[in-house]
Amino acid sequence: MGLILTILGIIVLVSGVLGVLRGQLLWGIILIVVGLALTPGYFYGF
Repeated sequence: MGLILTILGIIVLVSGVLGVLRGQLLWGIILIVVGLALTPGYFYGF
């Protein structure tokens, strides 16, 4: 389950960064926050 959340979180994070780069600032920030919430803490080393 953790692996699925990690992969899903990374996909959402990348989508958020691409959204910010394309000029959709609000949507990109929302996706980045959701991606960080989905990705388990062990991925970041906490």
